[in-house]
Amino acid sequence: MAEAGLRLDKFLWFVRLAKRRSFAQEVAEAGHVRIDGRVINQAHAAVRVGNVLSFPLHGRVRIIRVEALPGRRGPASEAQDCYTDLSAS
Repeated sequence: MAEAGLRLDKFLWFVRLAKRRSFAQEVAEAGHVRIDGRVINQAHAAVRVGNVLSFPLHGRVRIIRVEALPGRRGPASEAQDCYTDLSAS
């Protein structure tokens, strides 16, 4: 059975890419996030290991590959282990 995944807004908040979960919800519902190239407009869209997410953040487009699904909002070092940044420097 396939892993169910984690809500997009929770993932962005758990891995500290969004300071507030409400901000992550707004970004997702505004259609600014893509998962594997598909435009997402729902905060409850499932994020799974291996997905590639792209979204605007702090004036640039971030592209990340999901490496692990966090179980909580932990320290930054733990959060960074959950994704690989594919964005051009």
